[in-house]
Amino acid sequence: MSGLEALLRDPRVFRPRRGGASGASSLSTGFEALDRVLPGGGWPTGVLIELLAGRWGVGELRLIMPALVSVSRAGRWVLWVSPPHVPYAPALAAMGLDPGCCIVTRPDSREERIWTVEQALRSGACGAVLAWHCEGAARHARRLQLAAEAGQALALRFRPPSSAGSRSPAALRLLLQASGTGLHIDILKSRGGQTGGLELNI
Repeated sequence: MSGLEALLRDPRVFRPRRGGASGASSLSTGFEALDRVLPGGGWPTGVLIELLAGRWGVGELRLIMPALVSVSRAGRWVLWVSPPHVPYAPALAAMGLDPGCCIVTRPDSREERIWTVEQALRSGACGAVLAWHCEGAARHARRLQLAAEAGQALALRFRPPSSAGSRSPAALRLLLQASGTGLHIDILKSRGGQTGGLELNI
């Protein structure tokens, strides 16, 4: 058996599901109402996804946690680049995410953060890359989009709501706000999916 055949048979190799007419890969969000309106029935992989929030802690981690759990159960790395708070390992484990699959890095400059995210996405070694404080020129966002396509990972870029009016190559852009029932999501852009708003009880 060749090395490639052995690699492809390894159960730790992540195989995202295919969905939709386009055959794009996706991961279930874990929320049926959201899956119904997203292209492919879940978070698209191999594209750049932007989550916009006025402050962190409104429910963004609970929103993405089911997908991250799927990634970690497949034995893939989850890379956190400059998160606003240090991920608390016991809390992650309580939600089903293996802390042993998580890597946290805090590059010193914006350029280093963008470079780190780009290389991690392009490498194919990570099942998910979460990036904060990666604002930059349009060309930087295009580089991240191309890297996401190359690595086919779940690529999540967290941005402030002030960026909602700016152009972005991201295939999916969601504006997140805390609500009385949990989390209000405005789908600002969804390539191949629906736009509009929905409430999630999370």
